[in-house]
Amino acid sequence: LSEQLDQAITNILAPDMTLLKEPVSINEGKQEQATIEATPDVRNFSYTLVDDKLYYRENSRMKPIKLNETAENRVKALLSIRDITREIIDMQLNECSNEELQKAQAELNTLYDRFNKKFGLINNKANRQAFADDVSYPLLCSLENLDERGELKSKADMFSKRTIKQSVRITAVDTPIEALAVSISEKAGVNIPFMADLLGGEKHISKMLEELKGVIFKDPLSDADNDLTGWQTADEYLSGNVREKLTLAKSLVEEYPQYQVNVDMLTKVQPKDLSAAEIDVRMGATWVDPEYYKQFLFELLGTPRYMQNYKIDIMYSKHTGEWNVKNKAEDRENPRAYATFGTKRKSAYQIFEDSLNLRDVRVFDTLIDDDGKEKRVLNGKETTLAQQKQEAICEAFKDWIWKDPQRREVLAKKYNTLYNSIRPREFDGQHIKFDGMNPLIKLNTHQSNAVARTLYGGNALLAHVVGAGKTFTMIASAMEGKRLGLQQKSLFVVPNHLTEQMGSDSHILYPGANVLVATKKDFEPANRKKFCSRIATGDFDIVVIGHSQFEKIPLSVARQEEILKTQVEEILLAIQDARAQNSERYTVKQLEKTKKSLETRLEKLGSQERKDSVVTFEELGVDKLYVDEAHLFKNLFLQTKMRNVAGIGQSEAQKSTDMFTKCRYMDELTGGKGTVFATGTPVSNSMTELYTMMRYLQYGTLQQMDLIHFDSWAATFGEKVTAIELAPEGTGFRSKTRFAKFFNLPELINIWKEAADIQTADMLNLPVPEAIHTTVVTKPSEFQRDMVKDLADRADVVRKKLVEPNVDNMLKITSDGRKLALDQRLQNDMLNDDPDSKINVCVKNVYDIWEESTATKGAQLIFCDLSTPHYDGTFNVYDDIKNKLMEKGVPPEEIKYIHDANTEQQKAELFARVRSGEVRVLIGSTGKMGAGTNVQKKLVALHHTDCPWRPADLEQREGRIVRQGNENKQVKIFKYVTENTFDAYNWSLIENKQKFIGQIFTSKSPARSADDIDATALSYAEVKALATGDERIKEKMDLDIQVAKLKLMRSNHQSQKYEMEDRLIKY
Repeated sequence: LSEQLDQAITNILAPDMTLLKEPVSINEGKQEQATIEATPDVRNFSYTLVDDKLYYRENSRMKPIKLNETAENRVKALLSIRDITREIIDMQLNECSNEELQKAQAELNTLYDRFNKKFGLINNKANRQAFADDVSYPLLCSLENLDERGELKSKADMFSKRTIKQSVRITAVDTPIEALAVSISEKAGVNIPFMADLLGGEKHISKMLEELKGVIFKDPLSDADNDLTGWQTADEYLSGNVREKLTLAKSLVEEYPQYQVNVDMLTKVQPKDLSAAEIDVRMGATWVDPEYYKQFLFELLGTPRYMQNYKIDIMYSKHTGEWNVKNKAEDRENPRAYATFGTKRKSAYQIFEDSLNLRDVRVFDTLIDDDGKEKRVLNGKETTLAQQKQEAICEAFKDWIWKDPQRREVLAKKYNTLYNSIRPREFDGQHIKFDGMNPLIKLNTHQSNAVARTLYGGNALLAHVVGAGKTFTMIASAMEGKRLGLQQKSLFVVPNHLTEQMGSDSHILYPGANVLVATKKDFEPANRKKFCSRIATGDFDIVVIGHSQFEKIPLSVARQEEILKTQVEEILLAIQDARAQNSERYTVKQLEKTKKSLETRLEKLGSQERKDSVVTFEELGVDKLYVDEAHLFKNLFLQTKMRNVAGIGQSEAQKSTDMFTKCRYMDELTGGKGTVFATGTPVSNSMTELYTMMRYLQYGTLQQMDLIHFDSWAATFGEKVTAIELAPEGTGFRSKTRFAKFFNLPELINIWKEAADIQTADMLNLPVPEAIHTTVVTKPSEFQRDMVKDLADRADVVRKKLVEPNVDNMLKITSDGRKLALDQRLQNDMLNDDPDSKINVCVKNVYDIWEESTATKGAQLIFCDLSTPHYDGTFNVYDDIKNKLMEKGVPPEEIKYIHDANTEQQKAELFARVRSGEVRVLIGSTGKMGAGTNVQKKLVALHHTDCPWRPADLEQREGRIVRQGNENKQVKIFKYVTENTFDAYNWSLIENKQKFIGQIFTSKSPARSADDIDATALSYAEVKALATGDERIKEKMDLDIQVAKLKLMRSNHQSQKYEMEDRLIKY
């Protein structure tokens, strides 16, 4: 018996700990018997009354609900309101008469007024607690328009107006063009049988196709003999990779002459071939054949013939994106390799390999520390020397690459075929009907066009400026997509605090929409499974969840394993590659390290308990994903051989990785059409963020173009420089590589615009207040003048390399100069308060405007990034401004710092008080008071006490006041500049950059190259000119523009020279 017991014990499974968290009812058995079968007229996850008893439907059963008397009365009253609201929606969908509608609306008014008198607002806490589990609760919440304080402002339009657009079915048309418009509207494309029916039957097909020649095109990839399928509109067919399409059409035209019209029209829309002078080629560009790099290296260094190819060779691995120079140390006696283009410590072959891999050269010394351990220390002198050689090699390559006419022809043709083949599609939403939408709301043209992009195009990025109506665009896209049968269930992923707002907006735009909104409670461990089951089993039009909730819904273990196994297989192939090429042990080691970490993750997944009860992302049945504020997912891990490059995430942000794998799944499920991102700032810190957005939304395109490795993308479109910058903690400095320039921009932007729908403020002409800009110039104090001269002396010392970069450098000088311009007491708090300083002038302006706008409770924002409150008694600009305003008579409760609001709740309360005019002066930094600060209602003025670092910061600051929803027709924006300091120059730099970015993103033909938009330090010459009050600083800015023009002329000259050389050869 004891043996049998021992055996039995081994079969006992570990207890399921999650059961402990689930509430257990004593009457569970009785309740199961008390459940009744659900009736079709009761929506799933809804309350209902059966014989005056309260029941709740969950899937196929309805269970009795026990509540206290007050709560039960609340629920019963809300049921009456819910049912009449649903009835009004159904009546409108079924085209009822005005009399019938008014009668139902009168009943709704009576029921609502009675409810409000007894139980208060539907949106209040008690009613939410009682009715939140009913799927229609968000719909009922949308019946009330609330003000800032959460009090009733007015009843919704449903009480008195028709809120659902009546559907008008067109059954016959007169012309093929009209038939096409109806087909696009009803079938989301060219449906020949449907169009023929509209025109009166099949007999009209041949005439219709003849009339629509050049307006619709037969796709050569479809069945050539079937006239009923495979047709595309001109805007679809004559866009995308038009070179590829032309090649295909030409190859088939002999066999199928009907494709001649395709060839003719595609020939007309081919992008103009770029000449060699217009294309920038950087070392390491992966589209350049390794043979050319080899040829250049051997010519440059005069490599002995017997060593070429057999001993010294250049190889590239597609799997790792790694370049490798084989047998780098063979050519030991070559002075060009160790003196002219190399150093004793780093041969030219090693430097060349680093350059191909976009790495800056570094030389390390190996030292033995006190514990006897080896330690590698950077040798600054040798590194600088090697980096100079690296620059020389890169410059020599730039001069060499286009010199030979034959090489020029081959490379220019290859570049044009690879990257200059895209013709962006212009989407037109005028045919979209928007059945079921609230007729009182009309979408703008840009919104309809963006909806068309999400319906007819692939994955999309709605890069619309704040206030352009992204929310309604996404809701309309989801509802129209469902009507057309393009998608069944849309998942909206929005910032946590906006879930209810999104649900409410969905009902405002589409009162009949079936929307499910997640609450915080739904994602508590005990309820998460139940809520995910609701998503999976319910037929919802839109499901809204928060960013952090989205992360809690996992992909299935099987899919995660599949992703990891694919990555392991790729790594194994790469290791084979590396071994076959006799690569350095370092490369193989790196690959094996990556493989090991992936295998560890695989093991971890395998050992996880298989909880079948967890609903996975795939099981939700979601086939369209909408992500609002998508820039919050830009920290996506990517592999690069570059060291410390700004704007590139080397740390894995779990939420971004999770989003990326789900986007990959959506691509697989929908063929690259299932994801829509929305953000007002797709690029805020660096242009490299474009690559991250492309990885999310254009993964297939990157694969086709061999740009899936970041390094390949960077080598094709960018150039990096290494500079000293402030460390994040602000105490020291570090060497940082960042992208200084972007090249071949028109091609990059064209590829990006295949997914991106860009709408800036200039393009939209939104109803925002007119901004009156005033620059207030103040004179510097004697101390400030002396200090600026001192900064110039420091710049001299830095330039002559008489000081270590970690002690002093140009960035530290720039930073000190900025602080000095703000207030001299930031340099030395023992100094006097200069009565003419810009802070004092700012305080005077703030007070005057405060007094003038008292009647309207006008509010003001003051931005200051350089001297935030310390709360330790030390001098800072915030306290200085506040104390001076209080001395003048501004009540302390009307002045607030953004830094005092630390939680979302505190921020929401503070913002509401600014909007209501209780708080009339809000002081903050760009980081804390920029994006997401919606306080515009009563704002009359904004003050920049200092100049922000980046153009995006300036946009974020001014976007707080120049914004829809501001009551004022005109607003004032002040810039405070201290003369003969770094102020004015910093402002002009940042404004020029901002204009340039706008031009890159909005222009049909952007410049071919641009500086990146990252924060920058001033150069030595600039500091020197500013310190001496040199007038030539303005001249320099003009000269910069002239140099840009001269570069363009030089490019044109080279282009003509190459063209003539090519003609001579051909002649």
